Amino acid sequence: MRLSVEEGHRIIEIGCLEVVNRRITGRNLHHYLNPERAIDEGARAVHGLSEEFLRDKPKFKEVAAQIVDFVAGAQVLIHNASFDEGFLDAELQRVGIPPFREHCEDIVDTLAM
Repeated sequence: MRLSVEEGHRIIEIGCLEVVNRRITGRNLHHYLNPERAIDEGARAVHGLSEEFLRDKPKFKEVAAQIVDFVAGAQVLIHNASFDEGFLDAELQRVGIPPFREHCEDIVDTLAM
């Protein structure tokens, strides 16, 4: 199972936590998201989240502003950044918001490290 924006897959969970001077500050952001589509069996096998569980969760457009506000001006660490950034950019484009990278200072890919 390959998850891809081109095949219509969507973000179903986003989690962020703030670290300043190598210390977790307690400021965080977490949302399960309604993908507004059926979840492929292969994807469900990876994340274990069902359509029923996600049905009453917010849609990405409802939390997009919170996400970009949270990362505004920050150095963001993402494991396998190109994968996540592609999904974030697709979701932001759907709601008329500039690409993810334009909201943060820098993106560091921990997979590349």
